[in-house]
Amino acid sequence: MRVNRKNFSLIIVLFLLSSFTLLSQSSDKKYVIIGYLAGTDWAKHEVDVSKLTHINYAFAVPAADGRLEKISPKDSLNLIHLNSLKKDNKDLKILISIGGWGGSNYFSDAALTEASREIFATSSIEFMKQFNLDGVDIDWEYPDQAGNNNIFRPEDKKNFTLLLKILREKLDEQAAKEGRGEDQKFLLTIATGVDTAFINHTELGEAQKYLDYVNIMTYDIYHGNDKNTGHHSNLYQSLKGNQSRNSTFDAVKAHIKEGIPAEKIVVGIPFYGRGWSDVNNKNNGLYEPSKGKHFSVGYEKLMADYINKNGFVRYWDEEAKVPYLWNAKTKTFISYNDEESLKYKTDFVKQQGLAGIMFWEYSHDMKDGKLLNTLYNGLK
Repeated sequence: MRVNRKNFSLIIVLFLLSSFTLLSQSSDKKYVIIGYLAGTDWAKHEVDVSKLTHINYAFAVPAADGRLEKISPKDSLNLIHLNSLKKDNKDLKILISIGGWGGSNYFSDAALTEASREIFATSSIEFMKQFNLDGVDIDWEYPDQAGNNNIFRPEDKKNFTLLLKILREKLDEQAAKEGRGEDQKFLLTIATGVDTAFINHTELGEAQKYLDYVNIMTYDIYHGNDKNTGHHSNLYQSLKGNQSRNSTFDAVKAHIKEGIPAEKIVVGIPFYGRGWSDVNNKNNGLYEPSKGKHFSVGYEKLMADYINKNGFVRYWDEEAKVPYLWNAKTKTFISYNDEESLKYKTDFVKQQGLAGIMFWEYSHDMKDGKLLNTLYNGLK
């Protein structure tokens, strides 16, 4: 087939223009950086809202009747103060996060019936309006599973979806009352578990229809109940030991397989490390038995007292893309994330077309902000 040279040149120009447009759209994508703020430690230093798109304030707690319990005067002042920071970032969104590890005891009761779900949703909207917030984040730990001695029942699987459905409806009704456009709608997000159990006990493919973001808690893969050490927030599977638990990559792929669009998925980052003492003196402590106590430590403390200090040596797991610390003298092992590992995770978010990154918790990295800066520079 003969192609006119003039037409061929035009085709090439159009192709290059379309390619340039696609590249520009890709590079211009705005990723979310969602920071969880808990307690008041962060108040010692001003929150750097210039690098955040969302703040999830933790936590409000559902009571047995479905209503949210009254928060403390300090929490009220914190929310008022955080709202005032919007003057420094007009696009900042502030959500109330409901539940958490210690606050999910009555979620199953709140979601149990149509009446209880109505009470919970109405109470959540009233709370949001009271503090002029931008949405609600549900952190139920966990539907149809024992978390921190919470009430749970098989009906949670379906009721979790129904709870999100009525919340979405109530949020949209409130937005309509206030004359808000689509770009000003109230947000509804959830935090999900990194393991397959969370997926198996929920209907995420159906539930995601009502959600703006799904924040996967891709940390605590190995945690305080484990008697063996392991990476607690690895990007990929390690070849150095046990591969029976999800990595960040595994969890993201499992969520997508359930029907959650990649552009709604947010990867969770821990701003703290998990440690084990009296660890078996092999393999630099990685994937080894521990007879001692478990502990957690924030990143600022890790930098000050642990990373290549006081007998601790930093090692790097090339396959898992995370560091770890080992003290051969005290037989202490620590799993954590640092600036190097976060660069791999921000690249992963972009490569997979995900929404962005969230982290727990701001106060663990508030003085120098090294981890937050890494996230911001990696995604901007």
